[in-house]
Amino acid sequence: MTVAEPLQLSEPPVFRRDVRVHAWIGVKALSDAGDALWSIALAWTAVQIASPAVAGLVVAAGTVPRAVVLLFGGVLADRANARTVMMLFNTLRVGVLVAVALWVLAEPPTVAVLLFAAIAFGVCDAFYEPSAGTIARQLVRPSDLPAYGAVAQTASRLGTMAGAAAGGVIVAYAGLSGSASINALTFTVVVAFIAIWLRPRFALARAPKESALRGIGRGFAHLRENPTTRTLVLALSGLNLAVGPAVGIGLALRAHDEGWGAQAVGLFEALLGLGAALGAVSVARWRPRREALGGFWALVVQGAGIIALGIGPIWTVAAAAFVIGCTAGYASVLLSATFSATVDTAYLGRMGSITRLGDDCLMPLAMAAFGALATATSLWVPFALFGGAMMALMILPLRTPTFRAMSLRPAAEADDPTEVDGAERPRR
Repeated sequence: MTVAEPLQLSEPPVFRRDVRVHAWIGVKALSDAGDALWSIALAWTAVQIASPAVAGLVVAAGTVPRAVVLLFGGVLADRANARTVMMLFNTLRVGVLVAVALWVLAEPPTVAVLLFAAIAFGVCDAFYEPSAGTIARQLVRPSDLPAYGAVAQTASRLGTMAGAAAGGVIVAYAGLSGSASINALTFTVVVAFIAIWLRPRFALARAPKESALRGIGRGFAHLRENPTTRTLVLALSGLNLAVGPAVGIGLALRAHDEGWGAQAVGLFEALLGLGAALGAVSVARWRPRREALGGFWALVVQGAGIIALGIGPIWTVAAAAFVIGCTAGYASVLLSATFSATVDTAYLGRMGSITRLGDDCLMPLAMAAFGALATATSLWVPFALFGGAMMALMILPLRTPTFRAMSLRPAAEADDPTEVDGAERPRR
């Protein structure tokens, strides 16, 4: 797989001493904390003023517009300056939050206001996330992407946990207006940081100017013509499709059937989160020489863990949940780094959009399928099928010579020849 090296604009420092990147990771974690806080405030307010069905509609309202707009966001990410797009849509988020805060101060919150906020955030996410997904490739060397991903994902999880922990307290004492104001402040910090300090070190190739629909079509054509990129997109798209239903529905069903109680579900979720954080940060300390290969093998282990969730006593389910968390964090960092380093940078935004779109569109179907299987058969059956399917799907990338030989380390550290079975290692 041959990918043109982006033009280097400045020399990045050693990652562990890269103050700019470390600061950006911290600012992003702060923003994630604000988002978690806002999500809790939105859901809590919706439950207080509407029926459960309407509250569920409010919480999910941003998903549909995000899915509709996401591919257009990918085209924009490959054509425009990422910093400009990120500042614009974060500024729009601030405007939405300020408007909601002012409205709630003057009038009681209504379902219409909550829907407006959820839909507006969904649209902003659809344009912001593809551009934000290209920033890592503009800041650090390909060899530093696994370390960047490990630290960034760990910081993001910690920020989300802290925001969620604080969200209930803040909405109880400050209401929706206070929660919106605090999240607006975090987005303001992000905008200021991007404008003042965040400067790319690598210039990515830009897509040609053409209609948005033509750009979307060209992205799918690129996916069809590049098997290595296609495998990565499918792997990242399906990363959550097996584990999401097993964790989101399956654990609650098992705890209910076994009489373990809601506290057991909380324990399992905590072990998942702890394992994910440890799995992500472990990449910075124990990074495999073949990143893609290590990530795909981790997903094989995760498939076995999903199967284990459906059988055994509570302690084996707890152990399986922890293993699934570890492998999820580990594989996500390694495969995301491989994705950023190897996808043609002129298509990086669109490939990221397709990855997110697959997750958004297919997850509801996967959840429904898991629930239907659990109703029609024994409860262990959907765990076995979903976990076994993940293990079977990993056979293809694990047998692909490109992934078996690929390394993101500098050439001096790699012990493989430049070409293996005709597949060229990504250029550095």
